[in-house]
Amino acid sequence: MTNTTITVPDIGGAAAEVVEVLVAVGDVVELDQSLIVLESDKASMEIPATAAGTVTALKIAVGDQLSEGDVVLVVSVEASADAGIEPQGVPSSEQAAAPEAVPSAGDATVPASTVSTAGHVHLFTVEVPDIGTDEAVEIVELCVAVGDEVAEGDSLLVLESDKASMEVPAPAAGTVTQWLVTTGDEVKQGTAIVSLSTLAVSAETSAVTAAPVVEPSSSSVVVAQVPAQIVAAPASAANASQPTAESERDSASYAGPAVRKLAREFGVALAKVAGSGPRGRILKEDLHTFVKQALAQTTPATPVQGAGIPGIPEVDFAKFGAVDPQPRSRIDKVTATNMSRNWLNVPHVTQFDDADITELEQFRQDMKAEAERRGAKLTPIPFIIKACAVALNANPKLKSSLADNGETLVHKSYCHIGMAVDTPAGLVVPVLRDVDKKSIWEISAEVAELAGLARDKKLKPDQMQGAVFTISSLGNIGGRGFTPIVNAPEVAILGVSRADIQPVWNGSEFAPRKMLPLSLSYDHRVVNGGDAGRFLTQLVGLLADIRRMIM
Repeated sequence: MTNTTITVPDIGGAAAEVVEVLVAVGDVVELDQSLIVLESDKASMEIPATAAGTVTALKIAVGDQLSEGDVVLVVSVEASADAGIEPQGVPSSEQAAAPEAVPSAGDATVPASTVSTAGHVHLFTVEVPDIGTDEAVEIVELCVAVGDEVAEGDSLLVLESDKASMEVPAPAAGTVTQWLVTTGDEVKQGTAIVSLSTLAVSAETSAVTAAPVVEPSSSSVVVAQVPAQIVAAPASAANASQPTAESERDSASYAGPAVRKLAREFGVALAKVAGSGPRGRILKEDLHTFVKQALAQTTPATPVQGAGIPGIPEVDFAKFGAVDPQPRSRIDKVTATNMSRNWLNVPHVTQFDDADITELEQFRQDMKAEAERRGAKLTPIPFIIKACAVALNANPKLKSSLADNGETLVHKSYCHIGMAVDTPAGLVVPVLRDVDKKSIWEISAEVAELAGLARDKKLKPDQMQGAVFTISSLGNIGGRGFTPIVNAPEVAILGVSRADIQPVWNGSEFAPRKMLPLSLSYDHRVVNGGDAGRFLTQLVGLLADIRRMIM
């Protein structure tokens, strides 16, 4: 009989409380049987037996705080009946003398370096990959839960920037052990988001049992490897996201993982909840009570103050009749904020004109057969984008931007044009790059592709950046005209309304012509009436005679 001591394995560096003892003195335990349950502020974990035998002494009790290396209990291990094979977890004197060998499933030995990972649970951290922007983006959905098995490529979470959503895939298969972030957090490339665990068993060790490898030591102390039963490992200081003051107080609150998860679902800060459990522990019932009390409280609506302008008072519309409040999408809310900011900061002026697109429409009809052969849909939009590129290069002030608090005017050599797209989630503006260097067919294909990505919320951040000018086309629903808001830091935007047949005087009589209403809004700090007039006049001429685009 040999006494073997089992200690606490690496649990992430933080102390954890013993919340349950699963065995008693005299119990016979098997290899990997759970012995105790530890719980930290953010995780619960079971410590398994690293050797089979009879419990002879318990060194801990419920309520104790344990860290890596602390003794849990002692088990008495019987010698193996098979000659030449030492019991699991008990090194022989020959092994002590030759630490490079460990017992295998048979009489032979295998080098320790070959099996050093056999049966070990490896934890690794997943970080946000390159998402095409250096700006922080918000986490809007966690696709998996702690304890879920994921395959390589499975979606872990969904990020949403101002104008697009994107999914972060798992770089490898494994088990979700801990979320390092939560819904609503803002992350960037390189931010640690989740810990995954995987059981590493190499081909060379397929004959070795999956039990943790025992490294020989003179004291016969067996240190448990990271257990597979871990539900969530505490985040290290290096991997944890930067905490806010509120999150720090929440971390200090005495509550288990299940309660913390429920609090996140309710949107409740644990620091505000009074615990009724032992030593002030927060229970689920405490959360339910807190939420009920919060819902019962009524506070008078107050105007929202912003930008030095009195806010609009809140109104209880339900007192006038039935209502159906619906939360706005993030894209809707961000668009509203941007529109308000641009309207308040940019002195807008809008000029109007009509373009005669009679010949353009005839040309489109003549090209219908070729468009079908190409699998393309030739709308007026590619012609408008191309004409804008030509006019912008001829009037470069309309593709400049203010910088250095208005002290500098940045002139741009490139010609990227944004195209506003209406989607179910809100307005997004994908950007077509270098349109001045592309043909009408190339622009047409790119318009269709970007519009599809926008509607499917699959645009990447870099596909919505860098525009020097924006076009907002309302098409057949556009009416006679509108005043688009400049998309700062751009200094101009073109509004396109519904084309219609109108009588136009040709010098001798009125003739029916298809006229396209155009609205050019511009930042009057940069663009004056002459600049805008020259641009709009040239644009109208290009659309009236598309041959001039190649001149």
